[in-house]
Amino acid sequence: MKAFSYTFMLLGMTAVFASGVNMQPFSPAATRKAFLNLIDRPRVPLAPELSKREGSVGGEHWHFSFAADAEQRVPGILVKASNFSGRRPVVISLHGTGGTKESQLDLLNELASLGFIGVAIDGRYHGERIKAGKGAVEYNQAMLRTYRTGKEHPFLYDTVWDVMRLLDYLLTRPDVDANRIALIGFSKGGMETYLTAAVDARVAAAVPFIGVQSFRWALEHDSWQSRVGTFQDAIQRAAKDEGEAEIKADFVYRFYQRVMPGIADEFDGPQMVPLIAPRPLLVINGDTDPRTPMPGLMDCIEKTRAAYKEAKAEGNFEVKIQSKTGHAVTPEARKLAISWLQKWLHP
Repeated sequence: MKAFSYTFMLLGMTAVFASGVNMQPFSPAATRKAFLNLIDRPRVPLAPELSKREGSVGGEHWHFSFAADAEQRVPGILVKASNFSGRRPVVISLHGTGGTKESQLDLLNELASLGFIGVAIDGRYHGERIKAGKGAVEYNQAMLRTYRTGKEHPFLYDTVWDVMRLLDYLLTRPDVDANRIALIGFSKGGMETYLTAAVDARVAAAVPFIGVQSFRWALEHDSWQSRVGTFQDAIQRAAKDEGEAEIKADFVYRFYQRVMPGIADEFDGPQMVPLIAPRPLLVINGDTDPRTPMPGLMDCIEKTRAAYKEAKAEGNFEVKIQSKTGHAVTPEARKLAISWLQKWLHP
């Protein structure tokens, strides 16, 4: 029954996209439920493993791992200052495409010096979770495999599940304040940040960097190429499977629907980002970023502002548009994000 319903849903969405008719929005509760049902899988014991590593002066650096499901263990790093005690606020930093948990160490060390616990994990098919030197290859192979078989969701969704399991793990720790856990993410990690925060109320605050966007707007306005470029090999091979001589928006949509169902429909930015209200949210994007085109971004922002206004929490939502900046993080924006986290999490 589930397989039949899912196939019917895909056919319906394809028809909607082809006709250019906007879907009727789900209720917030229904959207959360649908997304959680999509990524759900049997929960297994976390079985955490922890080992101390050499860290910065006056700090502690730990390597850990836990079971996300029956087949996947998630490796992570945790950094905290030794001279702080009691339960502390946590900031989880999510890397972008091609990044690793270690790429977040500078930020984690700075956060630890301010009294936070800094945490990072390797996303699916990144870091320790792939063979050395095979990152882009395995990542694209996984997406192509999903396109062909429907198994896994290696782009965004599986890492959202991993982050939710990371929250499960953090809440078992005696040094973590369960009410002060924030997410910050960059590019791919920025998308994972807003998706996780939208469906998991345990995220107390969120800072998606250069990730908030409308996939549907990009498809409808021929502005999808830069985003697709992050998994070009996978989509080219999928197009070859289907005998598509040229990749166009309609095929990109079909690829999305198999690899990350709903990302251009009910789980698109304008539908998901508003679900974070009324919790503190800081959105940071570049004004010339081709991966997050401004009109689609502004649609997300307008709908999110409306949600915060309805929740009477307008002061909890802020936006920083980096001037004359593409798909990058400026030092000014990074500093703003850290100050904003200090304001809301009180380390």
